[in-house]
Amino acid sequence: MYVEWRRQTRSGLRHVQQAGVPLYERTRHFRIYEPGVVPGLLQTPAYAHALMGAIVAFQQIPDDTEAAVAARMARQRVLHHGTRTFAMLLEESAVRARVADDAVMAGQLGHLLQAASLPRVSLGIIPASATRTMWPVEGFWIFDEERVLVELVTAEVTVTQPREIGLYMRTFASLAELAVYGSSARSLITTAIDDLG
Repeated sequence: MYVEWRRQTRSGLRHVQQAGVPLYERTRHFRIYEPGVVPGLLQTPAYAHALMGAIVAFQQIPDDTEAAVAARMARQRVLHHGTRTFAMLLEESAVRARVADDAVMAGQLGHLLQAASLPRVSLGIIPASATRTMWPVEGFWIFDEERVLVELVTAEVTVTQPREIGLYMRTFASLAELAVYGSSARSLITTAIDDLG
């Protein structure tokens, strides 16, 4: 239920990326909330490389960034195969956080615009100007109603207790009410691209 990153990443990040594949493949409905970064399912290789490189340096773990990025990109196949649905909520800060140089960020944000048009993806952006009825919380992923994964600085937490899963589902629903979708979400993304300079 609580696994420290230092245990999971002893040999690098590739294994962590591959370990989640069975869960991703059996999940039919993903609900994802990210306050600070673009979720892995929507990352470009260059963005993932910059983010994972920073994690490797910060956590001081073996550098297998290339293999980890390849594994993350392979995991994205769930977006395009099967009948899975994806409800994704990002805080506006996630599209504005410059985790890479301007060219990589522009590519990532352009990719986000394309991903938002996928038929089984609902992408909501919570504007920084939103009047908050639900405060920003830690990023979390809900897999069907089976489990919730939460990434902390020190560990990954797996929630399987039904009452706690229900609380995360209520949190997701409350956050979803704050988000904008469609052309309004695209406008926030294109503004972030324009602001890159």
